[in-house]
Amino acid sequence: LLGIFLFFQFEVRGVKIGLGINPIMPHVYLPGEKYSETPLFTFPIIGSFYFTNTTFGLIVADIIVLLIAWGVARGVKSGKMVLTGIPGAVEALLEMLYGITEGTAGKWTKQIFPWFATITLLVLAANWSGLVPGNETIGIIHEYDGHGYALKQVGPFTTIWDEGKTEADAHAAEGEHAESYAVIPFMRPVSTDLNFTFALAVVAVVMIQVMGFCSQGIAYLWKFWNVGGLFSKPIFGFIDFGVGLLELVSEFSKILSFAFRLFGNLFAGAVLIFVMGSLTKVFAPAMFYLLEFFVGLIQAIVFGMLTMVFMSQATQGHGEHHEEAHA
Repeated sequence: LLGIFLFFQFEVRGVKIGLGINPIMPHVYLPGEKYSETPLFTFPIIGSFYFTNTTFGLIVADIIVLLIAWGVARGVKSGKMVLTGIPGAVEALLEMLYGITEGTAGKWTKQIFPWFATITLLVLAANWSGLVPGNETIGIIHEYDGHGYALKQVGPFTTIWDEGKTEADAHAAEGEHAESYAVIPFMRPVSTDLNFTFALAVVAVVMIQVMGFCSQGIAYLWKFWNVGGLFSKPIFGFIDFGVGLLELVSEFSKILSFAFRLFGNLFAGAVLIFVMGSLTKVFAPAMFYLLEFFVGLIQAIVFGMLTMVFMSQATQGHGEHHEEAHA
């Protein structure tokens, strides 16, 4: 409601009604924007670490997950037979995820389920945090070398951008040289930062390999380096060896698949929302907000479910079937 109030305005006989602030098209910037050019700290090999608006989005998502965990734990300790409200909804979601894991992973459910549930809840909180009104549109003015906006005086208290102004217009209006400005949003959904999706993908793929070694030991390596039949069965042995190399390539390609799927869907959704919000004020953005609500939910479950399925497959020996899991 606050977001609608801040950005809603209309014209009556040529007079704009609202807060006196003209909303503009937010600047589309792919990586997370830095709050300051001074790094928080610097590592010798890795480099400098800056606090960005997507880092703040990650902190918000982490806090949301911790609050959900605290709420569910408090509801369970209260002795209620049936949880209500948000804890009840989370309990229903976790029961559904546990049932899916149990039907796929079999005896490895207790080891795989925590990863499935944690990834799903974290990505879901990160995705839905982008639907908060004012997200990616309220921030800090800073100079920008590319296509920015000239500063325009609005009332006695603030300045905003005016895309239609030229430098000559701004110079005549303000009495000084106009520069190009953009805005650093205070917060961006961390799912729209490729650094987060790539890091989460690396964690997921590494844990897939860990589950493979935990279940099969060193024999798990035969999945990628199968040379047992090269001499006894030259033709089929060579085929098995080639399939193993393809499996190795497949493990690395999972990182790219995980990272770009989540990043692409959420970044495109964020751009779609504020583009439509700049074209129409209320009704059309509301429909796209609803669309992104379901996209955020689906992408969170897909990311977690793929991790769970790949972990379950890693627990199966090379050439084994899944009778145990179905049993």
